[in-house]
Amino acid sequence: MLKLEVRPQASGFWTFASPLLALLLTVAIGVLLFTLLGKDPVRGLQVFFWEPIKSPYAIGELLVKATPLLIIALGLALCFRSNVWNIGAEGQFVMGAVSAGGVALLADKTTGQWIVPAILLAGVLGGMAWSGLVALLKDRFNANEILVSLMLVYVADMVLSYLVFGPWKDPAGYNFPQSRTFDAVTQIPRLMAGSRVHIGSLLALIGVAVLWLFLFRSRAGFAQEVGGLAPAAARYAGFSSRRALWVALLASGGAAGLAGALEVAGPIGQLTPYVPAGYGFAAIIVAFVGRLHPVGMVFSALLMSMFYIGGELAQSRLGLPKSLTGVFQGLLLFNLLACDTLVSWRLRFSGRAVAVHPAVAVPARGAF
Repeated sequence: MLKLEVRPQASGFWTFASPLLALLLTVAIGVLLFTLLGKDPVRGLQVFFWEPIKSPYAIGELLVKATPLLIIALGLALCFRSNVWNIGAEGQFVMGAVSAGGVALLADKTTGQWIVPAILLAGVLGGMAWSGLVALLKDRFNANEILVSLMLVYVADMVLSYLVFGPWKDPAGYNFPQSRTFDAVTQIPRLMAGSRVHIGSLLALIGVAVLWLFLFRSRAGFAQEVGGLAPAAARYAGFSSRRALWVALLASGGAAGLAGALEVAGPIGQLTPYVPAGYGFAAIIVAFVGRLHPVGMVFSALLMSMFYIGGELAQSRLGLPKSLTGVFQGLLLFNLLACDTLVSWRLRFSGRAVAVHPAVAVPARGAF
């Protein structure tokens, strides 16, 4: 008989092996999906896991996709470690893009390079303002931050649609719902010629180092986690649970807003209704696959960007729907949740072996 037993303590091995097992299960299910869809599974896996890294240009595109995912995930990791469940990073991403786009539209031929830091700052402030609404309602009225942050995503989408269909619509855009293309001076500086990789990748890596130092090498980081996880203990120790709430939400909103600013002033170059790309939701998976650890999220962001690029290539080369990207993302998350069971629980086999006398039963057990 197969049953689950609680481990005396969490398994260190499965803490790190669980994401790898989840990835292997996702690949196995992917092979089955490709077969059922009548596609060559080897070709399908090649599109998802080899094409995005087969050339320097492909690696550059991988980094372009991974940058916003990693930046947003860093902010969400701080929230989740503080027991604050910000599910609305997508809305904060959109409002950061809107705020940054508003500043970018002010540029003209006389504008200097100072506009780039202003655009990024506007994006950060836009995201912080949107997440600040969640913090205010949670702090003042004890509103559920999951519902509030999620519902504000749709409000942000409506704000973006209003602007690109209305006041910010490009009069020379042939009636397409989009702003005019931003001036070249607003373009986020690129790291190398011939590639779309920009300074956002460096900012993301700096964010990894800053979050690691904050969480694991500072008293403020310790107070942040205690304030979120155990408010009563935090008060006893002199830490503020209210401060933990505001810091977590403002930091995650600012990170999502920064990602939005980098996206519209970088690869997109204008505001369109398609700015919401699902990065805010995918970053939740990035955070958990990366074990809410700054370094782990670097690898999970790269993996998730492979799914994005693989989904686009599967659409153009294999004739499969682009929604396959979401399928792989969902499979990875559900497989991770299932495999995480092994961190706190273990599978135990128990049976009965007959000895000398039939009435005597000797239990034979093994576990892993």
